[in-house]
Amino acid sequence: MTGRVWVCTLLTAVVLGFGCKEKIQEQSRQPKEHNKQTKTENRQGKMVKLQTNMGDIVIELNEQASPVTVKNFLRYVEEGFYDEVIFHRVIPNFMIQGGGFTAQMVQKQTHPPIVNEAGNGLKNDRGTIAMARTNNPNSATSQFFINHKTSDFLNYVENKNPGYAVFGRVTEGMNVVDAIAAVKTTTQKGMGDVPVEPVVIKSAEIVQKK
Repeated sequence: MTGRVWVCTLLTAVVLGFGCKEKIQEQSRQPKEHNKQTKTENRQGKMVKLQTNMGDIVIELNEQASPVTVKNFLRYVEEGFYDEVIFHRVIPNFMIQGGGFTAQMVQKQTHPPIVNEAGNGLKNDRGTIAMARTNNPNSATSQFFINHKTSDFLNYVENKNPGYAVFGRVTEGMNVVDAIAAVKTTTQKGMGDVPVEPVVIKSAEIVQKK
């Protein structure tokens, strides 16, 4: 294992955990950028629109590759769980993470965690959406992240890296993702990389494919 891979693996556990408290320096990470998915997308997947105070993001879900994860995500959408939660961790050239905290940095109560579907063949490419979790691979609940850049080190590798489960991709609004990734951040309640001005998901709803 190279020094870079070891460092990336260690930082990932901190950045994408539910209760991480350290600010991560991501400037040195320069992953290559591309949009291709290794596994064919399910073109009949449901669409979810996140209406944020910075613009709309439309996500196509891949239920064929990630049935458990998509069902879990849609459950939160249908319950209105994501309405008025924020993107609470933003790291440019890495990812934007949300789905668990209010603008007052109060963490919402969730359903039980789900199994990790990171071995589904989908990759953490720019524009994909994946589940956030702790060091326990099967600990994901409501929090998710959208990859601002391709991060191969987040991908499942059999017997080496449990990975982070990708379950869809952004089809509209990557300019909004880029804008969110560029906001100024600070530390609040012991958590780093929190936007100074809240980036709020005003609503999340299932929409028809155009």
